[in-house]
Amino acid sequence: MALPERMKFGIFLAPFHWVEENPTLALERDLELLQWLDYLTFDEAWVGEHHSAGWETISSPELFIATAAERTKHIRFGTGVLSIPYHHPLMVANRMIQLDHITRGRVMLGVGPGALTTDAHMLGIEHTTQRERLDEGLGIIKRLLVEDEPITYKSDWFNLNDARVHLKPYTKPHFPIYVAAAQSPTGMRLAGKYGTGVLSISVLQDAYTNTLKEFWGIAEEVASENNQQVSRDNWRLVMPVHLAETKKEAIEQSREGAAKYQRDYFENTMGFTAGRNKLGEIVQGPREKIVEEMNDSGMWCIGTPDDLIETILRLDEQSGGFGGFMIQATEFGNREQVLRSYELIARYVMPKFQGTTTSLIASQKWAADNRFKLMEARKKSIDKAANQYTKERKQKGS
Repeated sequence: MALPERMKFGIFLAPFHWVEENPTLALERDLELLQWLDYLTFDEAWVGEHHSAGWETISSPELFIATAAERTKHIRFGTGVLSIPYHHPLMVANRMIQLDHITRGRVMLGVGPGALTTDAHMLGIEHTTQRERLDEGLGIIKRLLVEDEPITYKSDWFNLNDARVHLKPYTKPHFPIYVAAAQSPTGMRLAGKYGTGVLSISVLQDAYTNTLKEFWGIAEEVASENNQQVSRDNWRLVMPVHLAETKKEAIEQSREGAAKYQRDYFENTMGFTAGRNKLGEIVQGPREKIVEEMNDSGMWCIGTPDDLIETILRLDEQSGGFGGFMIQATEFGNREQVLRSYELIARYVMPKFQGTTTSLIASQKWAADNRFKLMEARKKSIDKAANQYTKERKQKGS
């Protein structure tokens, strides 16, 4: 196993909410979930930025994080992710520095080119420029965070004139930075170029490389070329997960929500393709079988804590090791079932990969292995005390 001694666990909160529901209550459920995760000792929560298509209703991760930070104590928050081509780099740096201070260092900057083509379309951004602008903007943000001299820079989409951040980061030298990497090599390449962490999906589909190991290899290769360092400990893999006491329960709880998530949003709203048969033809199977199809493909984990443990071990083998497992936050079950799923992860999955029960198990095993010998010593001690008492009573009676 190439996983770290204490792997990080967290969520990727887009969020995904059905358009028929009260959006205000949905946002409150998101905040409630983060408080629950904080209590359950989850490490991280990454909050998305979206501006269209109805489902993903957080437009400012920074505003949401500021609210969530006031309601929690320990969990760290990341922008998951800020679409850099939508923002002036100086504004991104300043907003994140402010968050870094008011959370006392509990924030991380996650960046990407912008996932929704509908967002870019509304903003008048040419889609083919988004990854180039991410590269350019991220480079400037890093310079603003660490350089003291004013920066003057001319771009075709932003300008800097004697620019600097007037408030330095609370975290030294600055908060952690992560780049989203899904299908194209851009994310891994930029992680290597700037020495950042990586946020990526756990199963590659129609991607630039065939395996997770090859995908990570892009970051290592580019880092070497740019005299930078990348660490697998700062690689986060993301997967939809829903757990229950039995696999049958988890599947039945997820059936309706999973169909909405996959069919109504990703396929019928955003235009992603459905599954393909052996001939490569697009097929759209029955809605009620989506959970089984995605489980069988390895793209989701709907089952029990043991199923998730097995899934993480499989990803470890496929990737060569990573530092954090992030659950794609969904509402596959009802409110109580969703909260229970995260509790099962915290109680039975996280300890397997964080070493928190190792000494307890060793202590119990030692006690069990020596129980007869120790019980015999206890019996002798009790007998000795009883005999001594009897002897003393006899002496007093005489």
